[in-house]
Amino acid sequence: MCSHIPACPTADSPDREAAHVVAAHPEQGWSLLCNAVVVFDDTGDLLPDGRIVGPHRPVTT
Repeated sequence: MCSHIPACPTADSPDREAAHVVAAHPEQGWSLLCNAVVVFDDTGDLLPDGRIVGPHRPVTT
């Protein structure tokens, strides 16, 4: 799905939220990433296969 160079992380990658935003809906509290992950403002994710990742704090290095 991603045509960026370098390619964005896949939906299964730990850094999946680093993918580019293709549709943002801040008024509804979510954004669609180019790897088909839906990211919610509460830091939860909806993966393309329907799995849910509960709200979490991003890991910083």
